[in-house]
Amino acid sequence: MNDLLADAAVRAQRYLDGLDARSVAPTDAAVAALRAFDEPLPETPGDPAEVLRLLDEVGSPATTAMAGRRFFGFVIGGSLPVALAANWLTSAWDQNTGLYRPTPGTAYLEQVALRWLLDVLGLPAESGGAFVTGATVANLCGLAAARHTVLKRAGWNVEADGLFGAPPITVIIGAEAHPSVAKSLGVLGLGRSRVVKIPVDGQGRMRADLLPAISGPTIVCLQVGNVNTGAADAVGDVCRRVQPVGAWVHVDGAFGLWAAAAPTRAPQVAGVGEADSWATDAHKWLNVPYDSGLAFVRDAKALQAAMAITAEYLPTQGGFRNPGDFTPELSRRARGVDVWAALRTLGRAGVAELIERNCAQARRFATRLAAGGCEILNEVVLNQVLVAFGDAARTKAVIDAVQADGTCWAGITVWQGRTAMRISVSSWATTDVDVDTSVAAILRAARSQAGSLTV
Repeated sequence: MNDLLADAAVRAQRYLDGLDARSVAPTDAAVAALRAFDEPLPETPGDPAEVLRLLDEVGSPATTAMAGRRFFGFVIGGSLPVALAANWLTSAWDQNTGLYRPTPGTAYLEQVALRWLLDVLGLPAESGGAFVTGATVANLCGLAAARHTVLKRAGWNVEADGLFGAPPITVIIGAEAHPSVAKSLGVLGLGRSRVVKIPVDGQGRMRADLLPAISGPTIVCLQVGNVNTGAADAVGDVCRRVQPVGAWVHVDGAFGLWAAAAPTRAPQVAGVGEADSWATDAHKWLNVPYDSGLAFVRDAKALQAAMAITAEYLPTQGGFRNPGDFTPELSRRARGVDVWAALRTLGRAGVAELIERNCAQARRFATRLAAGGCEILNEVVLNQVLVAFGDAARTKAVIDAVQADGTCWAGITVWQGRTAMRISVSSWATTDVDVDTSVAAILRAARSQAGSLTV
């Protein structure tokens, strides 16, 4: 085992060291080579070292360099070194962190990490939390707690009696709500389409002035960090409108919630702590390894009521928090350890610096691309930049050329009828030089298409 783990460490280090020199996207040849994996199931045991070699030599070249400094396709930051190292150690521990009694070390670390998260994000200290896979499941957890509470107020126990015959729940979302919210609503039986959609403004923010009158069990889903523009709904304003009449306010803050940790960005999410539940990702802007979704609920008992599990064979420890009482899973890895390691290393100031730096780099992208004749479609208020290069066909051609060039990687989106390149800046490793290098590559790709950029 020692030799195998040492070999894995060497190969992983070599992979990371080589990211800057390679194309961000894998080559066609590397993807074609994946056919080497397509073989019959071996009849006899094989050599673990050979398995690792094959995985590295064939698998590594076929990856996209999402861990590198110039991947801007999604809100994905490469893992902080300490978080990656903690993830390796935690995997060696192999702790199934569902119950405190058999896994006190990891369960305790998750409690500490949860407290720190509530602090740095400016959320109520009494809130309950869950370490889950990603924002989809984090949204599901928050909305499950919402479903529990609004039906309990109406005299219905949804966990015991289900939704058959339950009082109807009105769900209100913005027209720009992320699909993960719709998916969560569908899984919970609240319906992906059975929602009231509120129009948004030119940056994707819900028009709070268009909210309908609230009556009966109601859940209002807001967003901080529009996936295209980075804009945030006016959470405080909506809370003051709907909470006095009994509505639950849930916030999808997959990456935007982290704005609360940065002094110059925090005003954009003012009032976010007034909501009832929140969802975010630590593998987005805290830069810990996948997967690391986070759900928070102001009323910890509501989250526990929606998620708790009991069985005679499951050991409990009085006075301590069982993580499995707050998550959909019972069996899961100790995700909170990576978060603890990142926060323990960065501290409050380090988290703020990371957010502030990425936001400044997004503005640098926008300024330099605009100076090069590109059209910036959004107000760059956070880490998202939308760029158009003319009509949809030309914009798509430029994006394809950028991805083929390999210097950086940015994806395609459609924003309020316009096809655009979406640039998301969210990595601890990205430098201003990376931004400038990427801008130069994007402008080269734009010039290679028939058009009229100014430079």
